[in-house]
Amino acid sequence: MNKFLCCTLVLLDISVKWTIQDDSPPKYLHYDPGTSRQLLCDQCPPGSHVKRHCSASSPTQCAPCPAQYYADEWNSNEECQYCSAVCKELQFVRQECSSTQNRVCECVPGRYLELEFCLRHTECPPGFGVAQAGTTESDTVCERCPEGFFSNETSSKAACLKHTNCSALGFKIALKGNEFRDNICQENTDTTPQKCGIDVTLCEEAMFRFAVPTHLTPSWLNILADSLPGTKVSTENIERIKQRHSPQEQTFQLLKLWKQQNKEQDTVKKIIQDIDLCENSVLKHVGHLSLNFEHLNMLMASLPGKKVGKEDVERTMKLCQPTEQVLKLLNLWRIKNGDQDTIKGMTIVKKVLGASTYSLSYNYHVNMLCFTTVEYGLDWISWENLALNYNLCLSK
Repeated sequence: MNKFLCCTLVLLDISVKWTIQDDSPPKYLHYDPGTSRQLLCDQCPPGSHVKRHCSASSPTQCAPCPAQYYADEWNSNEECQYCSAVCKELQFVRQECSSTQNRVCECVPGRYLELEFCLRHTECPPGFGVAQAGTTESDTVCERCPEGFFSNETSSKAACLKHTNCSALGFKIALKGNEFRDNICQENTDTTPQKCGIDVTLCEEAMFRFAVPTHLTPSWLNILADSLPGTKVSTENIERIKQRHSPQEQTFQLLKLWKQQNKEQDTVKKIIQDIDLCENSVLKHVGHLSLNFEHLNMLMASLPGKKVGKEDVERTMKLCQPTEQVLKLLNLWRIKNGDQDTIKGMTIVKKVLGASTYSLSYNYHVNMLCFTTVEYGLDWISWENLALNYNLCLSK
């Protein structure tokens, strides 16, 4: 016979034997008193037990497990195992007893099993946060809040929170936080000749306003934050912005914070350069105005809604350069009236100051439209606005 054919038949025979062996039940040794020999008997499958051991003339006989008994694997037992008793206090049945599985009890949420007792998860005290949440089988793991984080509550779920970045929100630290408390922020009264403490400047508003949809949804701020490139604004800062600002102002604050966090990126550097160019242009046009307290107070009184008071006018005149005072007061008016458009304020003010201011408001509005749509093509702006703004830029 051909040697190759012979080898093939041998391998085939071995393969068949292994297949038969894999499909056959597991075996166990049993002493047969009738023959005084050790026999290799078939085990019984899960859900059953040995009713009669095999003999030289008959195979193993199996019987199903009775109610409240189980066998979860092949076995040679003459009885099935009894299912565990009903679940204890503060436990519930996660898996009911059956012929092939035992009853499994589990502690109710908020507790874990320790020496057959369901104990409450440890609550981390102030100054500590949850490093590993407790499960039904393990307790909570607490850790001391590291530098820059805090926890001011007793909780079995809350992790340490990051200290509020006051400067990123336009404030300064009044009281530095520790592991027990957050930073306490206050208004930053330190002014510089360029900014004069203006929270969101005129040109920033012109750029940011196109990110505000007509109808704001509760999840809008999170959607916008996720769509922005670069370093993301943290969830903690988003929640703080929501708590401290009106809906439209939230968008301005989020974009301002994103701009500050990503100021080293090339695209954001260009945005900052163009905003600064716009700001310098605005200051140049307003610089020729010479307004005293009565003029500024009259301008604020002419605006609709909540008024900017005389105290704010006096304070603005002390803190701001003359070229910045009108812009600062308009900024205060917008914040006081929750989402008013500064353009509307400029339109009203131009009736008092004359056509030059109206030309200013139109020019910066169109310039910033061009910055946002043509230069950057910001992807949260609708295609309709993109087309409209692009045509407006071309017609300049």
